[in-house]
Amino acid sequence: MKQLCIALLAALSTAACAQPANNPDSAPPTPPRTIESLDVPRYMGTWYEIAKYPNRFQNQCVSDTQARYQLRADASVQVLNQCKNTQGKVEEAMGQARQVGDATSPKLRVRFAPAWLSWLPFVWGNYWVIDLDESYQLAAVSEPSREYLWILSRQPQVQPEAYNALLARLKAQGFDLTRLQVTPHQR
Repeated sequence: MKQLCIALLAALSTAACAQPANNPDSAPPTPPRTIESLDVPRYMGTWYEIAKYPNRFQNQCVSDTQARYQLRADASVQVLNQCKNTQGKVEEAMGQARQVGDATSPKLRVRFAPAWLSWLPFVWGNYWVIDLDESYQLAAVSEPSREYLWILSRQPQVQPEAYNALLARLKAQGFDLTRLQVTPHQR
């Protein structure tokens, strides 16, 4: 388990500094638009992964993926990501997030590397809230290169109307919805 956690931390650290491949024939992607403001204390709690762009640092996750966010006294956020692997065992990764900019900024930076490495900029990855309903029940998170995308909900299942409306907004932002992989939940 310790080796898996170290491998996961290394993969997350690598992903945090990942850049799109240089292609001289194409311009870099336009960063997605974020929501106007984020009430971080209201965002805290459990979020279930509804769908995501597949990524190498979640390869072991096959179901029940969720994130728990808890505000700390220093205004940073404790992040606990969990999922079930192919053997049905729960995998966990503990991290930290911090807001970039003012107290309502929808842009955060997150790291899963050990605290003693937090001074290294490449261990921090972007976490941009790009869509969020008024009741803070359904969200979409990405980052500037658009390589990663997560759809999160306060419940393991989402009403089809709300989900389809979110997908339409993501498509309008230029996201490739064919890349989305739905996350099963057994609860």
